[in-house]
Amino acid sequence: MLEAERKKFLIIDGNALVHRAYHALPPLKTKKGELVNAVYGFCLMFLKALNEIKPEYVAATFDLPGPTFRHIQFKEYKAKRAKVPDELYQQLPLVKEVLTALVVPIFEKPGFEADDVIGALAILAAKEKTPPLEAIILSGDMDTLQLVNETTKVYTLKKGLKDTILYDIDEVKKRYDGLLPCQLQDYRGLRGDSSDNIPGVAGIGEKTAIELLKEFSDLDNLYQGIKANTKKAAKIKPGVLQKLKDGQKQAVLSRQLAKIQCDIPLNFNLADCQFGQFDLLKVQAIFERFEFNTLLKKLLDLGDSQPAESVVENFSSSPSNLFSSKADFQQDIFSEIDQLEGQEMLSAQIAQAERDLAPIIGQMEKSGIKVDISRLNELSEKLETDLKDLEKKILQESGAVFNLNSPQQLSEVLFDKLKISPLGLRKTPGGVISTGANELKKIKAAHPAVGLILRYRGLFKLKSGFVDSLATMINPKDGRIHPHFHQLGTETGRMSCSGPNLQNIPIKGELGAAIRRCFVAENGRQFIAADYAQVELRIAAFLANDQKMLAIFQRGEDIHTSTASEIFATPQEKVTKEMRSLAKTISFGVLYGMGATAFAERAGITRKQAKEFIEKYFTEFQGIAQFVQNTKQKARDDNFVETLFGRKRFLPEIDSLDPRLRAQAERMAVNLPIQGTAADIIKMAMVDIARKKILDNNCRLILQIHDELLFEVKEEVVADKVRKIKKAMENAVVINPPMKVKIETGQNWGELMPVK
Repeated sequence: MLEAERKKFLIIDGNALVHRAYHALPPLKTKKGELVNAVYGFCLMFLKALNEIKPEYVAATFDLPGPTFRHIQFKEYKAKRAKVPDELYQQLPLVKEVLTALVVPIFEKPGFEADDVIGALAILAAKEKTPPLEAIILSGDMDTLQLVNETTKVYTLKKGLKDTILYDIDEVKKRYDGLLPCQLQDYRGLRGDSSDNIPGVAGIGEKTAIELLKEFSDLDNLYQGIKANTKKAAKIKPGVLQKLKDGQKQAVLSRQLAKIQCDIPLNFNLADCQFGQFDLLKVQAIFERFEFNTLLKKLLDLGDSQPAESVVENFSSSPSNLFSSKADFQQDIFSEIDQLEGQEMLSAQIAQAERDLAPIIGQMEKSGIKVDISRLNELSEKLETDLKDLEKKILQESGAVFNLNSPQQLSEVLFDKLKISPLGLRKTPGGVISTGANELKKIKAAHPAVGLILRYRGLFKLKSGFVDSLATMINPKDGRIHPHFHQLGTETGRMSCSGPNLQNIPIKGELGAAIRRCFVAENGRQFIAADYAQVELRIAAFLANDQKMLAIFQRGEDIHTSTASEIFATPQEKVTKEMRSLAKTISFGVLYGMGATAFAERAGITRKQAKEFIEKYFTEFQGIAQFVQNTKQKARDDNFVETLFGRKRFLPEIDSLDPRLRAQAERMAVNLPIQGTAADIIKMAMVDIARKKILDNNCRLILQIHDELLFEVKEEVVADKVRKIKKAMENAVVINPPMKVKIETGQNWGELMPVK
């Protein structure tokens, strides 16, 4: 039978995919705070498989709680596995809800693992004649490769959630240096499997196991040969031979544990597995509940037939419309705002501010910002020269020729050739010592090449990922870039930006200024940049009612110099730049929930010093210290935090047993009331500026980047607009200490001059 004539039966390894998804993705949550990263990743992989395999039949398998026959055979089976986080287990029922909505039957068997159920389904599929089937197993578990044969393949992931491979017999042989799928249970009998705590034969590794099986075919032939002292057995190295003899019982047991048991009874009816029998409205409801809007579109795109018109109309009223054009953008935003207000995620005040803001953002996107292409090209050429100079210096310092953009080659040079100690550095999943930026910063002082590599990486990323791509984004009709602003793009309420992401431009340094110089005002116009000064610290002082911090602002002092003066018990006039920098890092670190370790790395000091500085900060600013503790406790009591004006964020992980998730939730709890309130204020200021008719043909608002607004204004009205913009922004809300706005003007974004 030709392979093309077979219908495809997709068998999903549920637990393996959920585990892979949970660990591959950050803790994604719905706006109500429900953790769905594993559900999202599972759906992403499932839809990818549906698109590439196009199966006619689909079934899913899952493990059941409780011991299996393998635990009875070997009580230490899987004993060394780390406890699965509760946050993963909590998502398994959600995954099953998705499968149920899609009418995918779920198969489970007490006393057996999902692998065994998969094997049984593959055998049943092979027996089908009308129609004949090809079973394709969707899994992240390599154990299922032993099931591969003429009618069964395994579709799995190489890394992450995107890079996939379809294993047939030839691909299995390539992976295991010539071994057939049916030999893999014997292979694990010899080599063992540390992830399942299968012992194997002590001292027998991958290479030796493969060589033995290529010579003897399976364990039975191997041990029969050893017992009979055949010519083949006589060629085995004495040390290996003794290990095999000593470990014969473990080898046989390990093979039994590794072997997938396919002869288990299942209540199987192929017709129940036919895919595509689901009710689209039910699927829509569950995908919208999890806020999987883009995945819903992917699902709809899979079928040859279009959904019924009534269904499309129903979708078109959903918060994140998948079928809308740009002209419908505002209606989509209004729908999403209505939904968030209905869920009490937004107060009435904030919801109205968001509605009023939508047309302002639409006009910002339409206006765009002009780019000087000649300056941009000059900058690109300069960066190319700088990169070549840096590469030359790095190769000289390291005494080796290698590809700087290859993490593996870089790792070999740093740790094998230059002998830099890898102590305290993490490893990649492949076992290679990581050369990520955070790891390189830890060893920056160990060799001059490391600092140069960090600079090279930063320049390369900026040139290739930002400077060079800007030229491709310029609209040829008006010479301007029109970035997209995501009004509800973050949990804190801050807008995000894409196409390009102008928030990625470095704030400090000559390079950031050089990029900004490429953004220019039209002839006869100037830029006005209006930036809230130290807005988050002002909000923190107000929310915490910290008397010492409030007094600093009321006296009009520089907050970071005054903070350094308090922490270091030094008169303000004797505070050094280094002291001020440390104080600034501590202040913002506290607001962002930064711990001593992170602060030490950021400030370049020891962890002990960092801990002492933080303790001193909390001693001097007791109102802030109390605010941090109270906010964390309130988040535990309410399961959410909110801004001053009523924008909520739910934090279900605040009581997580996983310390990583719990710590992250605590950081969010402290940060949202401050950063979220700052986001609310600048949005309300934008609305107020429009309401006061400051925006007109002479004055266009073209960018919003965090706490800064950028206007393009006709030169003759600059002074008038500066006065009105400053007044509107500083009076958008009334708190103590009051908001202060710094105004700068100029012909380009990188060379702005302060306006007194």
